[in-house]
Parts: sequence; C-alpha cells; structure tokens
Amino acid sequence: MPESGKAEEIKGRVEEAAGALRGDEEQRRKGQADQSSGKLKQADKKLGNAAGELKGAFKKFKGAFKR
Repeated sequence: MPESGKAEEIKGRVEEAAGALRGDEEQRRKGQADQSSGKLKQADKKLGNAAGELKGAFKKFKGAFKR
C-alpha cells in the first residue's frame, strides 16, 4: 500500500532530524526531499477533491437552468 502524503512528510521530518543529529548531510537532504514529496501528495489530493466539488457545483448550476 502506498504511503500517504502525511506519513511521508512525517517520515521525512524524522529522517532530516536524524541526519542533522548524526551530521549526515545526505540523510538530512533525503529527509527534506521526502517532506516535499509528502506535501506534494497532500496538495494533489486536495486539488483533486476541489476539482470534484467544482464539477458537482457546475452540474447543479447547469441543471438549475434546464426546463
């Protein structure tokens, strides 16, 4: 099962913090990348939901003018 955006973001935060504590710049950057990827997944889901709501509202609006 694919990781949710929020889970990936949190995993990235943990990985970034671990990299910072260990002085591992590569791990820290990978954590930052995971956070960004998680945020993008969340934004994509929100955009899809908004598009669905807009489509429904348009159909309702269009139906109001049909006889």
